[in-house]
Amino acid sequence: MGQDVASSNEQELSPEDQSVLDGLELAVERLHDADSEIASAALSYLVREVRSATSSMTSVPKPLKFLRPHYETLKLCHSLQDNSSVTKKLLADLIAVLAMTMSKPGSREILFFKKQGFISDLGSWGHEFVRALAGEVGAEYSARQLIEKKAQLDNEDLVGLIDEIVPFHLQHNAYAEAVDLLIETQRIHMLLGNYPSRPDKMLIDESNFRRVCLYLLRCGTYIADPDDLKHLRQCAFHIYERHCDLCAALSVALQLGDDDKIVPFSDRCKQLFDMADNSMRQQMSFLLARHRSKFEYPEDCEVDAIIGNNQLKVYYVDLGRDLDVMDPKSPEDIYKSHLGDSAFSRASNISARQVDSARANLAATFVNAFVNAGFCKDLLMTEDGNAWLYKNKEYGMLAAAASLGMIMMWNVEEGLTTIDKFLYSNEEYVKAGACLAIGIVSSSVRHESDPPIALLPEHVESSSPIMRTAAIVALGIAYAGSARDDVLDALTPVFTSSDVMGDVALATLSLGQIYVGTCKSEVASLIAQKLMEASDASLEMPESKFLGLGLGLLFFGRGERGDAMLEALKTIEHPISLCASVTLETCAFAATGDVLKIQKMLHLCAEHRLEPVANTTPALMEATVLPKTPKATHQSAAVIGIALVATGEEMGAEMTLRTFDHLLHYGEPAVRQAVPLALALLRISYPDYGIVDQMSRLTHDADAQVALNAIVGLGLIGAGTNNSRIAGLLRMLAEHARDPSSLFVVRLAQGLLHLGKGLLSISPFHADRSLVCKPAMGSILTFLYCCLDLKHTILDKHHYLMYNLASAMVPRFLFTVDVELNLLPVSVRVGQAVETVGQAGRPKTITGFQTHTTPVLLGVDDRAELASDEVLAKSHVLEGVVIVEPRRSEVPSG
Repeated sequence: MGQDVASSNEQELSPEDQSVLDGLELAVERLHDADSEIASAALSYLVREVRSATSSMTSVPKPLKFLRPHYETLKLCHSLQDNSSVTKKLLADLIAVLAMTMSKPGSREILFFKKQGFISDLGSWGHEFVRALAGEVGAEYSARQLIEKKAQLDNEDLVGLIDEIVPFHLQHNAYAEAVDLLIETQRIHMLLGNYPSRPDKMLIDESNFRRVCLYLLRCGTYIADPDDLKHLRQCAFHIYERHCDLCAALSVALQLGDDDKIVPFSDRCKQLFDMADNSMRQQMSFLLARHRSKFEYPEDCEVDAIIGNNQLKVYYVDLGRDLDVMDPKSPEDIYKSHLGDSAFSRASNISARQVDSARANLAATFVNAFVNAGFCKDLLMTEDGNAWLYKNKEYGMLAAAASLGMIMMWNVEEGLTTIDKFLYSNEEYVKAGACLAIGIVSSSVRHESDPPIALLPEHVESSSPIMRTAAIVALGIAYAGSARDDVLDALTPVFTSSDVMGDVALATLSLGQIYVGTCKSEVASLIAQKLMEASDASLEMPESKFLGLGLGLLFFGRGERGDAMLEALKTIEHPISLCASVTLETCAFAATGDVLKIQKMLHLCAEHRLEPVANTTPALMEATVLPKTPKATHQSAAVIGIALVATGEEMGAEMTLRTFDHLLHYGEPAVRQAVPLALALLRISYPDYGIVDQMSRLTHDADAQVALNAIVGLGLIGAGTNNSRIAGLLRMLAEHARDPSSLFVVRLAQGLLHLGKGLLSISPFHADRSLVCKPAMGSILTFLYCCLDLKHTILDKHHYLMYNLASAMVPRFLFTVDVELNLLPVSVRVGQAVETVGQAGRPKTITGFQTHTTPVLLGVDDRAELASDEVLAKSHVLEGVVIVEPRRSEVPSG
């Protein structure tokens, strides 16, 4: 066979190729020569030819083609050589290179022969050979792990090769291949070392550390093992820290959180703050403030005030002034009823408002609060609050008084002065609204006077049910993410002395928001005990689902740390335990993209409740229809859970969108009703055209609950964007609404769409979508769980729970300041973000950009970069408040 190939080649080959072929075949023959010098010369010739051919490989080199028929001959020759001879090692090197094209798949012959050859100077055989060898090293390591799972692995033979391959890759800018090999072989710590041949030179230096760290962190999305992910992030943290990119190091520390038991998050932050100069400290403080971190830095009061978000109101108002949107807006400015298509539609709107004026006024209260949020001025409450208050009744008065908190949001001192007079009202509902306003105005702000803990605990045990409820909810909003033990002490009596399920459920929700993602055992045991002790009748109440949500928020993003609590929930016989388990499991793996969890939730969604057979009696129907879950709330929770796990990971989110199409077609009513909310969760404050179209179709669904949730979903997708397409759709829905409930929900969606006059966002993601703000996500989940049962929450007496969204509200700006923290306008390019991980050269990070002067608004998928080289940003990501300073020009010496 080999002779046939050779003879056919001889007819086709050029004289030069024929000369090479003859020389190679002669050298192979001479390898068997009895004279060792002749054999050695023949081997040297073969090595020289193959090396010169493989050093720059664009196609399969001719020597490799010509030596294919002799591969087995060379292997035989190798086996006959003396083990101690240099010739055998060099021949092993040669066969390893030939094995790239000649070995059988899975045989790992490249590695087998290379281990018997010379391990040093791998690069002399070409880049392609090193890549092929690296692939086989990774495969061999994985195979050994499977075989010797319990035994101690001996990988010394592989370690030597890894120590040669990784420096070669890094020297030749193949960062991705180097990191992939280290991840596969669990030697990621090697990146922190030096070159073996040059102990004075670090593997990761100033020229490549950003690329390597970016690739490392992106790989984290696809790493399932929590320990491996922790080690990967620790490595990235140390690299950033070593190269004094402290803002990026802090971002990684926030991703690590408290998962690292050896070095707690607070210690890492303290370490970075102690290393930094004053302006870098302030920049890191702005990142912590955006993340709603509970970290405190008492060594510097100014820095601590920034972390506590005390500067936010100033920059927000400056932004509004710069964009000329300071004038307050009325609800009618948002509704734009005069743009109706027909006289009939306008007349129907007017009649609907007259028939249901209390509900229309309630809607106007919420729209007014959302639109004028943080501007400290509106046309309903701040001018003459009493007049508007008494146009509402009972819970409407509560919502109106509480709206002051949102209008004055972040401005604690002025806000308290404005709210104070309502605390002394004769109306219980107005006083309760003022309590709630105190919580809202303090949301995300750590003020030195700390008014909520001073004023609210006395009302937690009030004899008035509405005062208790308002104080409980207000504490949750004010201290979301703070993990404050004094707030726990204030709320504990609700669990120990109250049997009112509504109070207990809302206290659970507040504690879940306060201790979000902390796994606080004391809080978990309080909630679990209440779940076990509660009667079946109390667990049937609409508020009871907040017990599961509060428990889920406690373990938010902590993965397997929630497993013990999942086992405890299995002991509860009531169907609510299934809903709580689903909520807990999906919260624990939120934003991880964990495919197995998504599959598990899809299995739950695929369950079909038994349909009664025709002509069956009511008694037999009751006996045959499935469980005591009349609303199958666990399925609704599973749908939202799918979106919660997939959000933040773009590929998983895209796949999930397709999955939701199937659920809409084939799912149970409880599943279909939750799909619009899940779609919205995937695209919070991000009006993606495809999803807006899908939502628009769902607003006309035959199932009224699906239609209402789709309207809410439109509001969430467009929250704070002023998106004209969504505004038009909502205006059409309002014109043709026949049902007061539909009109009310449309108004709420319109309020959300124009949140903060288009200057606010409720997206929980920041720092280039690499970080998720847990208190923000907790408040969004609270709102979504309310929407699962709109009839008994938002459309009933619990509409004030919408104010939980205050914890998620944040200005969507890029605001550049100087080192004195005063506005410093600079030119920036703003465009759609482009993924550049692993790309060669210096690829563009944005596309379709426009040049603006700061301050400037940023969308969820927007990215900004400085347009001038004359200034330098202290932050690695241009978002929020960024300190910029003139770039120092290097003065030549001499």
